[in-house]
Amino acid sequence: MTSAKEALLLRRAGDCRVSRISPGDTNKFVMLVDPLSDRTPFVSAVEIFEVGGKTPPHFHATAHEMFYVLSGSGRCRCEDGSLHEITQGDALVLPPGLEHVIENTGTERLYCLTVMVPNEGFAEMIRNGQPMTLDQADRAVVIGASGS
Repeated sequence: MTSAKEALLLRRAGDCRVSRISPGDTNKFVMLVDPLSDRTPFVSAVEIFEVGGKTPPHFHATAHEMFYVLSGSGRCRCEDGSLHEITQGDALVLPPGLEHVIENTGTERLYCLTVMVPNEGFAEMIRNGQPMTLDQADRAVVIGASGS
């Protein structure tokens, strides 16, 4: 049984905030679960990487980060020089402290369901980012063929 503080959350992807953290970034986020307003211990977003796009090298001090590839292909480069190819249906979990870069190496956009626990400021960066919109290709992957 859940308490009043632990209410069920249902959100339609088409109603979610879409933003790019910085104007020069090559990826944008559809914020599915916002720990600041939803009172969850994690943040979840669909991360959309343009062809050739990538994250800057970074790590998370205390957070685990998971990427589940919804569509497209790419790779994860880690600080030790290892490369990990990812494609649709793959799940990649990065532990705290591991510097990494996620990059789109495919010929189409890379779409990943990204989950970070704990939040570690990720939601705040997305919230404070530049508002964006989803085009028809994004909507087909993120929302589904019906687009509703």
